[in-house]
Amino acid sequence: MFNELCCEDKTYRNLVGGKWMDSKTNKFIEIHSPIDGSLVGKVPSMSREEVDEVIKNSKEAQKTWRDVPVNKRAEILYKAADILDERAEEIGAVMALEIAKDIKSAVSEVTRTADYIRFTADAAKAMEGEAIPGDSFPGFKRSKISYVNRVPLGVVLAISPFNYPVNLSASKVAPAVVGGNSVLLKPPTQGSISALFLAQVFKAAGLPDGVLNTVTGKGSEIGDYIVKHTDIDFINFTGSTSVGYHISEITAMKPQLLELGGKDAAIVLEDADLEHAADNIVSGAFSYSGQRCTAVKRILVVDSVADKLVELLKDRIVKLKSGDPREEGTVIVPLIDNKAADFVMELVEDALSKGAKRVIGEKRKDNFVEAMLFDNVTLDMRIAWEEPFGPILPVIRIKNIDEAIDIANRSEYGLQSSVFTKDIDKAFYIADKLEVGTVQVNNKTERGPDHFPFLGVKSSGMGTQGIRYSIEAMTRPKAVVLNLNK
Repeated sequence: MFNELCCEDKTYRNLVGGKWMDSKTNKFIEIHSPIDGSLVGKVPSMSREEVDEVIKNSKEAQKTWRDVPVNKRAEILYKAADILDERAEEIGAVMALEIAKDIKSAVSEVTRTADYIRFTADAAKAMEGEAIPGDSFPGFKRSKISYVNRVPLGVVLAISPFNYPVNLSASKVAPAVVGGNSVLLKPPTQGSISALFLAQVFKAAGLPDGVLNTVTGKGSEIGDYIVKHTDIDFINFTGSTSVGYHISEITAMKPQLLELGGKDAAIVLEDADLEHAADNIVSGAFSYSGQRCTAVKRILVVDSVADKLVELLKDRIVKLKSGDPREEGTVIVPLIDNKAADFVMELVEDALSKGAKRVIGEKRKDNFVEAMLFDNVTLDMRIAWEEPFGPILPVIRIKNIDEAIDIANRSEYGLQSSVFTKDIDKAFYIADKLEVGTVQVNNKTERGPDHFPFLGVKSSGMGTQGIRYSIEAMTRPKAVVLNLNK
């Protein structure tokens, strides 16, 4: 079923107009595994001319797709979800090799994506229009009635990140197509093969030709061209804050949904269950080596319980299994590339030079970095503010709640925060003051359940995701006013 994706020499194709197309330029990007450097495959490096053809195809396909009833669109999503479940082990293995995600999390990402797609189909069928009587507004009579429906925006550009190449591609594709849009999927370079498998799943489920097309290539060569293209009607992007700002700047007046970086804080008060807090923080900070926007990236702990918490964290971190992500139970895995590891070590060296205490972890070999914990981190250290996207965790000691709020809010980011306390009044007080999209009480920062709203403020993003919210973001209300008489 998946053989049409690539040739024997591991050269992959793009899905264009329902067919798997070879590169016309004969230029390819080699994808090497972060685990051992082995060749995973080669994907086409598409030209601007090829991009024009793909977008034209998407635009034409959308004209027909928009008229397909929602229940028919939903049936295709249900089929796609079933196929994903059937292929979870296979696609998970590809993902583990391509992006060095531990095998358990990789397979879980695929099955979670299947659930996401099913729920998207359910949500779309449950969304209804409304009739608004005119006489509810002063000065108007019952003779006016507005019938309001949601209609698609057109061609959606979906740009997904390396760390969740299946889930964060599907979370853009499924709400867009069920809303009547066509989608141009631009996966990350590292992670593109996993995303192409997802595209094949949608094709196998019966999605009409051209409703989902894929484009692979270097962002430096075709990225700006795609996002600025006049026939792209909406941009749904997940990635770095710097790229998000760039997209926003060069696409004036083009609607978009941006999911960017974070510097999520775990605030631990003196009355917290420290064992529970330590379990959550370690899981939240170090799974997939911290390469998640919602990872716990700093701890703000009241000084009176800081020593105890640090010991509990150390005890748990030392037990984390490191190494090959294809081995069961591995948590600390190679980072996506050497550049990522270089940046992590820059933050480490800066912190140590300014007096941070290294509690555990010190080794780095190529793109592998050990899990590291730092105590006595001060606000003049880069690690207190910058997003590492790696397995390093700083502990900042605080005097009281208000200091924690102040430090948390001084960040340029505003994705999520956690608050660990047994006092519900303190939890709500802090939650009310924090400038973030979501506050987790007595739990690690994390995405989901997927029907909850997911959003960032400040440099963490723009717009709201979550299944119903995503469908609404990629459709618009359209009103038809019925005038019964004059």
